[in-house]
Parts: sequence; structure tokens; C-alpha cells
Amino acid sequence: MKETTQQREYSTDSALYLALELSEKKWKLGFTVSLRQKAWKRQVEAGDLMELDQAIQMARKRFGLPAGCRVLSCYEAGRDGFWLHRYLKSQGVESLVVDSASIEVNRRAKRAKTDGLDAGSLTRMLVRYDSGEKKVWSVVHVPSMEAEDRRHMHRELATLKAERTRHINSIKGLLATQGLRIPVHRDFLARLDEVRLWDGSPVPPGLRGRLEREYACRQFVHQQILALEAERRELLRTSDEPYVEQVRQLVRLYGIGENSAWPFVVELFSWRKFRNRRQIGGLLGLAPTPYQSGDEQRELGISKAGPGQVRGLTIEIAWGWLHHQPDSELSRWYWRRFGRGSKRIRKMGIVALARKLLIALWRYLEYGEIPAGARLKA
Repeated sequence: MKETTQQREYSTDSALYLALELSEKKWKLGFTVSLRQKAWKRQVEAGDLMELDQAIQMARKRFGLPAGCRVLSCYEAGRDGFWLHRYLKSQGVESLVVDSASIEVNRRAKRAKTDGLDAGSLTRMLVRYDSGEKKVWSVVHVPSMEAEDRRHMHRELATLKAERTRHINSIKGLLATQGLRIPVHRDFLARLDEVRLWDGSPVPPGLRGRLEREYACRQFVHQQILALEAERRELLRTSDEPYVEQVRQLVRLYGIGENSAWPFVVELFSWRKFRNRRQIGGLLGLAPTPYQSGDEQRELGISKAGPGQVRGLTIEIAWGWLHHQPDSELSRWYWRRFGRGSKRIRKMGIVALARKLLIALWRYLEYGEIPAGARLKA
């Protein structure tokens, strides 16, 4: 009888809302048709698409909705990536991937950064978002399969370089235990033969063996880095892909090299479309965070949303821009505004410069507008 009442209450114009709480072993699902309706919860095995489809069909029947009704789903961005989003869309389900850091939370019960919201809470927020409350969260722009695939070379290079640094630091740390300092270059093993401890004795065999193994790992990773960098240079030389042309365009500017241009393009400019400059600063978390309480309105520090690696790279390039493009309008603006300030003020200023520079680079790639006063390489 209760089932019949529900079927009469929700017309065929209703949408079915689905929130997915993803984890490694189980997926928790929450279904509803309105804010008044308590979420109906189910649980399926992680990755079992047949079970997921069956749960959606059961939810349609439970709420008396026709087979062709609109279904809107959401899940938090994370380790599962975008494959589920693409699958849901292929099944006619509207899908939103939500930036977990942007989700509205109660100030008195603020969750930890790593905590996930339960499916019921996500379901209610999904209904609110669909009703026009767009500020409950930020929706992640999902890249195409091709754009996502292009990131692998850049991200692998970053991972390998970090691994190489770990091996070098490990070698230096092991040497330091005996008061030794040897540059970790190609002649490292030969130098290891020559070096002596404080008492004139050679490096002990156990330590030497460990150093040799660490150095072998470092060399292996180094060769992989060289191979990937060569592949990337060949792409830059021969490819006519639009995203590679964007890299060439950025590299023409003094102060921006290949290692900076590639992540900017593959992580940011090649697949995202920006409507205005505020969108760009907000995406990388370089825009100030607004604060409002009663009649008080002010801006806090930067939000630090978005990809931290690209944000850090933008700030690094901003420092380099001051050195390589001293006569540009951006550099002049920075020195006028922050040049006489303390070290702390100058650091705050570099974030503002990074935001302006990011916008200038976007305009350069989008409209061909060279940043005012900037020099191009011959």
C-alpha cells in the first residue's frame, strides 16, 4: 500500500536522483525524487555495473517512474577517475563528478578534508543543485578520453623525477652517516672506489653494496626520464596536434621552457574552456576566498582549490617572469605594488602576479595577445 502511495505522489515528470559513495570494495547508492523524500539506500559490489543497472531499475519501480525518466547522478572525484561518469552517460544517465573540496559543509560539524559524505547527504545536495542552488559544490570538468590520455607522459615524468630525487637523497643520507660527500653523477662508482673514511679505510662492504644498489636504481629511472624527454621533444618537433602547437606557442616566451609549458597545456589549457578570467584564477585556487558574516564582507587567503602541482608551477614561473621579463607590464606592476614591501609582502604579491600571469597566458593562447611588454624568443 505504501508503494502505491509513492507511485501516486510522484508524477512521470519527476527525475530520479542517484548519489554514489564509492570505495574500494563496496559502492553505496542513495536514490530519491525530492528533498521531502528520505533517500532509499542500496549497496553493490564496487565496479559491478550489472548490479548498478539493476539498482537503478529497482529505484524507478519503487518511486513509480517510467523506464525513460530522467536520471541524474553524482559522485565525488577521487581514485575512480572518470570511467564511471562515461559509463553512466553511455546509459543515458546524466552524471556529475563533484570536487569534494568544494562541497558545502556545516561550520559546526565541518568534516575533515579526507572524509567522504554519505550517499544520503550527497543525494540531498544533488536535488538542491538541480533545483538551482549551484553553490552547494563545484562540478569537475571531465576531459575527453584523448585529453586524459595525453596527461600520462607528463605525469609519469613528474613521478620519475621525484623517484630519482628520492634515490639521490637516499645516497647522500647514507654517505653522510660516514661523513662522506660525493656528487651523484655518472662517475659516482669510480669516486666511491677512491674515497676513504676518516681513518683512511675504504667504504665498508655492506654500505658500499647498498650505495651501489641505490645508484643502479637511480640510473634506471634516469634512463626512463631521458627516453620520455626524447619522445616529448620529437612530438614538439613533428606533431601538428593543436595541443602541441600550444606548447610551441608558450615556449616562445622568455621565462617559459618546455618543462613548464607541457603541464600547463595538458593539465589546463588544451581541454578546458574558460568563459572569463575569474574562472581561471578560481580553478587553480589562486583567487581569494570570500568571507561573509552578517554585515562583514572580506576576502581571505587563496582557496588552494584545483591541481596543486600546476598552481605551484604557476607561482614558480611568476618568480622567473620577474627575472626574464623585467620590462613587461606585469613585472612593472609587481615592483610598483610590492617591491618595497617586506619578504612576506613580496611572497603574497607573487601569488597575485601568478594569477595575473595565468590570465595573460590564457589570452595569449586563446586570442594571440602577447602579454604587454613581453619578449619573444627569436
